[in-house]
Amino acid sequence: MRLQLIVCKVMQQEVYYCTARSKNIVDIVLMQQGLHNEPEKLRAEVQKALDRTSDLQGRSYDASLLGYGLCSNGIVGLSAKIPIVVPRGHDCITLLLGSKQRYQQYFDGHRGVYWYSPGWIEFGNPPGRGRYEQTLAEYRQKYGDDNAKYLMQVEQTWIKEYNHAAYIDWGLAGSSGYRKFTKDCAEFLGWNYNEVRGDPSLMQRLLDGDWSESEFLIVRPGQKVCEDLTTDGLIKAE
Repeated sequence: MRLQLIVCKVMQQEVYYCTARSKNIVDIVLMQQGLHNEPEKLRAEVQKALDRTSDLQGRSYDASLLGYGLCSNGIVGLSAKIPIVVPRGHDCITLLLGSKQRYQQYFDGHRGVYWYSPGWIEFGNPPGRGRYEQTLAEYRQKYGDDNAKYLMQVEQTWIKEYNHAAYIDWGLAGSSGYRKFTKDCAEFLGWNYNEVRGDPSLMQRLLDGDWSESEFLIVRPGQKVCEDLTTDGLIKAE
């Protein structure tokens, strides 16, 4: 098949790894990191990509794949003139861990976990010394030293909601450096460090066209993505 994959830039390394092993021809469309913080913007940007139904040579895609979960309902309402295939999950961590069940099991046993991965470290500015010092410098420049200290105290209150810094390791190039970065962040924040073995199987099935109903939603032309939190499927097509 000829496929288009629309995915957040934080998944770049993992996506290229799986695409290289896929039997299908896959064009990768990288989206700006952070769109999940503005669901309406995420929806608009992804919809623009979905409106493209052929490649640069004018060859039609058989389907568009989304490398997103629900992502704060940012994918709700999306539709296309060709099938859309969406993994069933709350966010991209499901794709990094290999299943929504594994994600839930880990979350249940490690309440207050913040996830780190190569892409999140490179493009997401995750919690740690670097983010703290950068934010403090910005506040000092805008509001002065005293106000900056107060604002940092307020901003750091959310840190108390987390206890674990979990690095998802796919064993890709540079893993040792990312692992050390996460350990340093955990030490600075007073969190526990955890290392979780990533699982590329769900991402691979998405790219290979192995779309079981339990793991993926296929949205046909004329349908749109809808939330369905009353079932394990999380999303449905209407």
